[in-house]
Amino acid sequence: MMSPLIARLLLLVCLALPLYGVEKVRNRGYRKDPDADKFGSCMQGPAGTSGREGNPGANGIPGTPGIPGRDGPKGEKGECINEIFEEPWRPNYKQCAWNSLNYGIDLGKVADCTFTKLRTDSALRVLFSGSLRLKCKNACCQRWYFTFNGAECAGPLPIESIIYLDQGIEGLCEGVKGGLVDVAVWVGTCDDYPRGDASTGWNSVSRVIIEELPK
Repeated sequence: MMSPLIARLLLLVCLALPLYGVEKVRNRGYRKDPDADKFGSCMQGPAGTSGREGNPGANGIPGTPGIPGRDGPKGEKGECINEIFEEPWRPNYKQCAWNSLNYGIDLGKVADCTFTKLRTDSALRVLFSGSLRLKCKNACCQRWYFTFNGAECAGPLPIESIIYLDQGIEGLCEGVKGGLVDVAVWVGTCDDYPRGDASTGWNSVSRVIIEELPK
């Protein structure tokens, strides 16, 4: 028969073997950190210096447009100001002269002078200087007058001189269009009077002076 001591030893061995196998299975694949016990009891050191600031980030995606605001109150009615910018006025004149014209016709054109009118909204000042003679046995009359492009002045009235005068013909004419203007001196008859013997520019210098003037 087996002694009681050997029986107890065998019993302990039988009980320890299963526990050893279980512990071995549990610890399979697990390794303890060798530094865990080394630093586990060390004190924490001081904090380090702060790092540099990072670069700015990229711009974000633009947001969606907001809701339009309400209409503001209606403003007051403004004033309309018309500004007129005109070029500075510059002189524009011409003179035509004849020596001893001695034109003895009683009816028709005596002399003409072509002039370039720069603007339509201006007036023409015309002057005839020279001798005007009329002789007749009975009562008679002659009329000297200016024309513009073949027509007498209508703005405002004709420019004329009647009968015998020892002075010139002068006046302002408006309403003449800009461009070339044929200014002429004519001689003709007077209403309700017989025609006489007319002579223009006898033994003297005759001249036509034309000047464009602002209104």
